[in-house]
Amino acid sequence: MAERLCCAECFNDSFLREFISDKLNSKLGVCGYCRVANVALVEPSVLRESFENLLAIYETNPDGLPLPALLRRDWGLFSGPVMRDDPAAKELLADIFDDGEIVRKRYLASGKHSATSLARWDELRVEMMHGNRWFLEQKIDYDRLRELLDYLIVDPTTLSPSWHRARIVSDDPFPLDRMGAPPSKKAGHGRANPAGIPYLYLGSTPTTAVSEMRPHTGELACVAEFEIPSMKTVDLRAPRARISPFELNDDEVGQMHADLPLLERLGDELTRPVLPQGAPFEYVPSQHLCEFIKSCGFDGVVYRSSVSDGINLALFHPDQATGVSVDQYNVTKVEVYVSAKE
Repeated sequence: MAERLCCAECFNDSFLREFISDKLNSKLGVCGYCRVANVALVEPSVLRESFENLLAIYETNPDGLPLPALLRRDWGLFSGPVMRDDPAAKELLADIFDDGEIVRKRYLASGKHSATSLARWDELRVEMMHGNRWFLEQKIDYDRLRELLDYLIVDPTTLSPSWHRARIVSDDPFPLDRMGAPPSKKAGHGRANPAGIPYLYLGSTPTTAVSEMRPHTGELACVAEFEIPSMKTVDLRAPRARISPFELNDDEVGQMHADLPLLERLGDELTRPVLPQGAPFEYVPSQHLCEFIKSCGFDGVVYRSSVSDGINLALFHPDQATGVSVDQYNVTKVEVYVSAKE
């Protein structure tokens, strides 16, 4: 019987997507595992060496997770609609390794690689908020953090050139020339910017931009459209989905596995809701992070919105954006969701 062929969509991994499509022996057809049609196909055995290198950072442990669930949690693999079903992922992994026993075992990270950066960041953020602001006692490995940021550089072609900024109207609507970042002397504490250093906060859609203002029903909002040029930005939305373990060597993949929780925490810093009365000090860690990112030569940072399905961009140099137009929107409904305190 002919060997089943797999495709990149089985794995949901950017590196494997390019690797499979570039293979000379790949062919177009229907995937034998996820059933996606008209995709480049290869024999699962072609991927054996890559997966053996990845498996090397784990060890068998009865308290661990099945391999598909572990790779899905740690690297975002097998996260497509069909491959979220563990039996389908197990079949593919068994064929990749040519070993059905591998997928019957449970695994945990071996512990060979460790990182203290996350713990140090937690200590550092507490010190910045409630201890020392400028001369810090806690240390963090900024050289390693700089290396990690390079893995999260956004492909400029994947970002829309059109972004939006909203302002709630109290008197007369704002003209376009008043929809940019505030002047330095009026720039207050922001999620990414220290007071007195204006950044331009932009949302991917008008709804996202207005939602970030925390408006009330019945209010009027002016929303300006801005165009941004191709620029160098960091994407902190989903580090595990952006970093492929298959583009790393043996030592790098183990260390990256240890450092990914820190990158996720940094993304949370920019998304975590903050009450207005706590903003002057609770924003300090995310401001510190963004100032470091700016010092590394980046133009801005992309992060999740905590109040909408869109995404946000904090632009370090507001004059890079060009205002295009401004429109008015009525806030017709504001929804609130609550959950019992644990």
